[in-house]
Amino acid sequence: MRNEVPSECKLVCIPDEHEMFVKAGRPRRGCQGMKKSLISDCRLAEGRQGMSNQRLRVNANSFAFRMRPQGSSRPDDAKHRQGMSTKFLNTTGLPYCKGCGHHLIARNTAIALEKSGFAPLDTILVTDIGCHGIIDRCFNTHTVHGLHGRAAALGAGITLGLSDPKKKVVAFIGDGGATIGLQHLLEAARLNINMTVIIHNNMLYGMTGGQASGLTPCGFRTTITPEGNPVAGYDICALAHTAGAPHVRRIIGVGDFSEELTEAFKADGLSLVEVVEICPSYGAKLNPGTKLDTIIEASGQKIGLWQTGNKDAYSLQCRENLPSLFEKTPEIKVEFGSKLKRPFSIILSGSAGEGVQLASELLARAAISSGLRVTKKGSYPVTVGVGFSTAEIIISPRGIHFHGISEPDLVIITSKDGLRHNRKRIEAMKCGILFIDESLEPPETAAEVVSHNFRGMGPRNAAIFAVFFFARNSGLISISAMIKAIQDRGLAGKIPIEKMKKNLEGVV
Repeated sequence: MRNEVPSECKLVCIPDEHEMFVKAGRPRRGCQGMKKSLISDCRLAEGRQGMSNQRLRVNANSFAFRMRPQGSSRPDDAKHRQGMSTKFLNTTGLPYCKGCGHHLIARNTAIALEKSGFAPLDTILVTDIGCHGIIDRCFNTHTVHGLHGRAAALGAGITLGLSDPKKKVVAFIGDGGATIGLQHLLEAARLNINMTVIIHNNMLYGMTGGQASGLTPCGFRTTITPEGNPVAGYDICALAHTAGAPHVRRIIGVGDFSEELTEAFKADGLSLVEVVEICPSYGAKLNPGTKLDTIIEASGQKIGLWQTGNKDAYSLQCRENLPSLFEKTPEIKVEFGSKLKRPFSIILSGSAGEGVQLASELLARAAISSGLRVTKKGSYPVTVGVGFSTAEIIISPRGIHFHGISEPDLVIITSKDGLRHNRKRIEAMKCGILFIDESLEPPETAAEVVSHNFRGMGPRNAAIFAVFFFARNSGLISISAMIKAIQDRGLAGKIPIEKMKKNLEGVV
C-alpha cells in the first residue's frame, strides 16, 4: 500500500485479520488498513483529524478500512450511506471518544430503525447515566434520560402506556447501568415488555474512571483491578433469556451490525442485544493486544442468538366504561364566603402522628368551601410516625400558578419537632405572623409572635386546634367552614369541636 492515498478514494469498512498501526493519520507501509470508528462513507481527511502524534493498535476483531475508488462502490453503498443520514441522527459528529464502539451502536441503531420502517417521531429513545447517555441530543427521535440503571424501567413504563404498534421504544444502557438496574431488566424480560434494550458492554464504568462492573469478565483489567478482575461477570444474555426474553443476542460491536438490530426491532416482546465493545480510554490501554472474541471465549460466553417460541408481549389489561375516580370524590360546594383579597401562604408544622396533615386538609377543604383556590403539600420523614410533619398551604381568591412558599405570611408551630424543622425559615421572616405553642421559646424573628396553648387540646388535636385559632383570629376562613369540613370527613365524633369553640371564646 502506498503512503499517499488519492483524494478520490473513500474508506470502506472490511474485516481485517491482522494487527495494524496508524500514525499521524497516514497508514504505515505494509499495513492492511486504517482504524476508524465510523462505518463507511468516511473520507480519509476526516480520519486524519485529531490523530497527530497518536499510535493506535487495533486487533483482529476491529475493522480496517481499505481503499476503493468512488466509481467502484458496491451496489448497496448508497442505501448504506442513506441509513447513516440525518433521518434519525442530526449530526455526523457524535460526542464519544475516538475509537469508542458507542459510535457504531448509535449509527447502526439509526440504520436499523430506518430499515425497520419506523419514523423518528414514532421512536422513543430512553437512556440513562453513562457515556452512552450523552447521545440524546444527536437523535431526531423523542428522548428520555433517566437515572443510572433505570433505562429499562423507564422504557417499560413508556411501552405500557402506548398501544400503537407503529411506536418503537429503544432503551440504551451500559454494562454499569445493566448491573445497577439488573432487576429492571429481568422484570422486563419476565413480563416480556415490547421494547428493545441495547446494552453497550465495554466491560467497565467508562464515565466514572474505568472501574469494574457486574459484566466485567474474569481477568479483564480495570482501574480498580489492575491485575485482572478476580471474579466472573454476569452472563446478561443468559439471565435475560432465562427470565423470559424471547429474542436475545450477543454480538461484537464492530462493522455493520444493523441487520442484527433490525431483527431485534422487529421482534415481538422484549428483545435484548448485548454489544460487546472496548473502551479506548481505559479498556484498550489496560488490556493491550487483547481481542474481543478471545475475551468472550475466555469468559465461557458465546456470540449468538437465543430465541424462544411465540410468546405474547405483555400489555396492560384495559378496563373500559369504569367510573371516574373523581365521581367517587364528593364535590366541595361553595357555602361560605371569605374576605381574602390576595394569596395567603401558611406553614403548619408539628410532630409526625399528631394530625398535622389532617389539619392542613381540613383547612384546605374549608377554604374551597369559602370560594378560594388552594394548594397543599406535605413534608415528613420516611419514618412517618417519628420526627417532624410540615404542611404548606396557599389560599387565594384567584388562580395559584406556583405552590412554593419563599416567605410565609403565617407560620403555625405546635411542637419542638416542628420548630426544629422550621427554625431557619422563622428566623428569616421579615414580616408576617408566628403562632407558636406557649410551651416553646420563640426564635429571634421579625415576625409578630403570638403564643397560645395549642397542646392543651392534646397532642393529636393540637394542629387542628391551631387551625381553628387561625380561623378565629384572621377571619379569612370562618369557624363554620372548618366545622363543615370536619363533618364532611366524618370526623365530628372524633374531634372535640365544642371544647375548641369554648376555648376560643376568651381569645381576643
